[in-house]
Amino acid sequence: MDFSWIFEGNTLDLLLMALGRTIFYTLTGFVISSIIGLLVALGQISRSSITTWLAEAYISWFRSTPLLVQLVLVYYGLPVLLGINTIAWVCGIIALGMYSGAYMSQIIRGAIISIDKGQMEAGRSLGYSYWAVMRKIIVPQAIRRMIAPATNEFISLTKNSSLLSTITVIELFREANTIIATNFRTIEVYLVVAILYYLTNNIIGMAGALLEKRLKTGDELK
Repeated sequence: MDFSWIFEGNTLDLLLMALGRTIFYTLTGFVISSIIGLLVALGQISRSSITTWLAEAYISWFRSTPLLVQLVLVYYGLPVLLGINTIAWVCGIIALGMYSGAYMSQIIRGAIISIDKGQMEAGRSLGYSYWAVMRKIIVPQAIRRMIAPATNEFISLTKNSSLLSTITVIELFREANTIIATNFRTIEVYLVVAILYYLTNNIIGMAGALLEKRLKTGDELK
């Protein structure tokens, strides 16, 4: 195996730039998924049957269909349905956010319902509204409990971002295929890409563990 191709021309720069795009797409998609996840989770625990049904329908659709299919529907379907021009990377981020949002909603919902119900009752007895108690008391505590599973979802989203290459988005995996088309070093290129993904996801994992430790999440189990 020969890895000298990494230092030929601007190959290394192209891979690092593609990695930077991958991180940007993933991070932006994760922010969107967190917002969607919070809204869907609140919809699930809402007292409105219609809101609950809509939240459940959202989760059912996005958890039961492949991300690849969702990417294709967003990128190729929107021009047909709405008559608008689509930008590949924007569609990719939106699809990542919507897909991951279904999973984030369950992480957020699980963290919220794990908080003792007595805290809601105590907040209401002090004169706070339901949503004020959620915003000031329940959600801040739930955030600490969702750090570990949210970190795992972030890592999964990073790996899933490689599917953006199917809708012509230039990210790490697509850049790797472009390089392979010029040097024919298939195994070597994919191995380097795998290492880049590995390092990136381990950094994310360490960052999540550090944040979890800083907030002392799980100390009650020790």
